[in-house]
Amino acid sequence: MGLIEQIEAENMKQEVPKFNVGDTVKVGYRIIEGGKERIQNFEGVVIAKKNGGIRETFTVRRLSFGVGVERCFPLHSPKVAYVTLVREGKVRRAKLYYLRGLTGKAAKIKEKK
Repeated sequence: MGLIEQIEAENMKQEVPKFNVGDTVKVGYRIIEGGKERIQNFEGVVIAKKNGGIRETFTVRRLSFGVGVERCFPLHSPKVAYVTLVREGKVRRAKLYYLRGLTGKAAKIKEKK
């Protein structure tokens, strides 16, 4: 197993920001269309973090024109250009799946002071 762990360590990103569930983040995702490459921003609340090491993923949720949109991003993927912390949230759960059933002010998360 030493070889697998060595390969994983080489491919992990070093400059990963610290963020937790409940925080609002802006994720820049590289999209290749034809021969062009662009970065698409996705800003929302982190509702889940899973796994660890090179397999670590996080799920971001936002409302787009009144419809909830969720995207799952692999943290150490080369397609993820950057992750920027916009705002820290104060929550008491590890997974915020209950936000799927809430709308409006009820779905708002308190800010950490």
